Amino acid sequence: MPSIHPTAIIDPSAEIAQSAQIGAYCVVGARARIGEDCVLRPHSQVGSLTELGRCNELHAYSVVGGDPQDLKFRGEPTWLVMGDYNQVREHVTIHRGTGNGGGYTRVGNHNLFMVNVHIAHDCIIGNHTIMANNVMLAGHVHVEDHANLGGAVGIHHFARVGYCSFVGAMARVPKDVPPFMLVEGSPSSVRSFNQIGMSRLGLPEEEIEAAKEAYKKLFRLKGGSIVAKAQALRQQFPGSKVIARICDSVAQAGDGVYGRAMETKRGDDKRARR
Repeated sequence: MPSIHPTAIIDPSAEIAQSAQIGAYCVVGARARIGEDCVLRPHSQVGSLTELGRCNELHAYSVVGGDPQDLKFRGEPTWLVMGDYNQVREHVTIHRGTGNGGGYTRVGNHNLFMVNVHIAHDCIIGNHTIMANNVMLAGHVHVEDHANLGGAVGIHHFARVGYCSFVGAMARVPKDVPPFMLVEGSPSSVRSFNQIGMSRLGLPEEEIEAAKEAYKKLFRLKGGSIVAKAQALRQQFPGSKVIARICDSVAQAGDGVYGRAMETKRGDDKRARR
């Protein structure tokens, strides 16, 4: 039997795993699913149509699976799906998707969301990411694996934060963050490559050197077409997965809108608000 405090409010249609723990004054909504070994600390809340995998921990006053903050949302059934081993700290909010945006917000595995992080509707979060206090993700943002976001970072809707990138504290990010790069500022720009993050991942030294070269040629060297520079890098490092990721990201952002590749997939509903 799951351990459920008598003050918790659990919708009869919710599914609670046998090894889950639900603390005092928690709320679990309709058709929610709470996986094995999940822990809901007192005063945390899981909304309707929200699925938690195993070994997730929600701390006080966190709300996952709430209705999206989108005026186009009409109450259609949409979901939040979270993987395994995520730490959701105090006052974090993660909203479900919208029908207009595909219907799902997705969170992967082994992520840490510190106090007061906000993840809006239709976001896609990978694995092993870290978001420090007060990080704000607008709708439709993608954060790839091993990305690290500093405190009070704000990410524009439809932006993508690349694999193993680092975003410095209080940065305003209006466009895609390339993989393996370090960005800072308001608006943000690429300031370096993420040598520490790459080293912690155990990437080979030659791949770290390749990322360093990509930073110099793509983001520091003045003049010339960035497309031509990317092509030259591919030829210089033909077998490098790091270079392929960086160059693919740069090309996709260039083909997008305002430096955001996913803006081309925007599907705004033009119906008049009622």
